[in-house]
Amino acid sequence: MVSVPNTLRIRRALEDAIVAGRFLPGTRLDPEALEQEFACSRTPIREAFQQLEASGLVRVMPKRGTFVTQWSPEELAERFEVMAEIEASCGRLAARRITDAELDAFRAVHDDCRRLAEAGEVEAYYARNSDFHHCIYRATQNAFLTQEAARLHAMLQPYRRMQLQVRNRMGRSFAEHDAIVAAIAAGDGEAAAKALRDHVIVQGDRFHDLIAVLRQTLA
Repeated sequence: MVSVPNTLRIRRALEDAIVAGRFLPGTRLDPEALEQEFACSRTPIREAFQQLEASGLVRVMPKRGTFVTQWSPEELAERFEVMAEIEASCGRLAARRITDAELDAFRAVHDDCRRLAEAGEVEAYYARNSDFHHCIYRATQNAFLTQEAARLHAMLQPYRRMQLQVRNRMGRSFAEHDAIVAAIAAGDGEAAAKALRDHVIVQGDRFHDLIAVLRQTLA
């Protein structure tokens, strides 16, 4: 069995914890507590912080510590705008390039999302929702685009997760998934691009709802 290096193990665990909401945006990560939690020295903790900073999930601030990244409303809107365009590009390419096997897997994930949405399982739905988007990224058959989309997806995951706390958002999210699946299955690249852009973009009332949830969560 191949052992996982400490730094990689810790980085993955911290990524999962940030995405799951254990460490909220703006939270200071305590290296001493993490040393005890992971039974390791300070070096792999520091290296994991550096890798997380490169991915955009944390900010290392000299003499102050390491904090889970927290953006201003303007910074958040900019990132969702870029994410919407990247996902639109992924949808356009996936509609042209998805294989039969990938489409079957995509539909299976979509069916799981349906079941979880109907059951009101928000946390499980969110995890499967992430799988839904990664199916689209892989179906582009473009390794660089897949990597960049996944990187920004991870960066925004804590905020996308909070969106599901908005009343009726999970049901609307699934309805939007339906349109995305239909467009990709039909090979309609422009419809897929529009459906994904509309699904991801946070503007108008949706943006104000997200900011309200953020303020409640971080208060």
